[in-house]
Amino acid sequence: MSAMWKPSQSGPVHLNPTPEPARPVPPAPPVEPVNRTPVSAGDQATISKGLFIKGEITGSESLYIDGKVEGSVTLPGNRVTVGKNGQVAASIGAREIVILGKVRGNVAASDRVDIRAEGALTGDVIAARISIEDGAFFKGGIDIKKADAKPAAVALVASPAPAPASSPAPAAPEAPKPAQP
Repeated sequence: MSAMWKPSQSGPVHLNPTPEPARPVPPAPPVEPVNRTPVSAGDQATISKGLFIKGEITGSESLYIDGKVEGSVTLPGNRVTVGKNGQVAASIGAREIVILGKVRGNVAASDRVDIRAEGALTGDVIAARISIEDGAFFKGGIDIKKADAKPAAVALVASPAPAPASSPAPAAPEAPKPAQP
């Protein structure tokens, strides 16, 4: 029932509105604690300052080394970071290698090697890119490899195969020699 005020009416119109039924309120989504981080493929494992590992380290996630490691570290497609307190006597293979501590051994990165100002590397480097900051120590050889390039396939597509060498034209037949008695 609706009532409208008309200019010909005197005084206000009073209505008893019917109360609207209460609507259920959906529950609020649960709030996750702030200090909890979701687990994902991009997580990073840590070897902390007080740990010493001797042997072979392999895996499928990035690694931060702030302790001591001897042996080999192989994490293809991931990042290996040697922290300021890290001391590594191992060969390292990864997508990206960042050195802030000390490394003795050869390193191979499919993307880049980054030796920071406080870092030291004694060993050979194989990488597509390398960065050595002022103040860093490096002793070894550097081999720059193209990242994800297939030179053999590119060479075949870029230049056509050379034409086969033509054989010399046959010589004119010689006249028969008279037989000697």
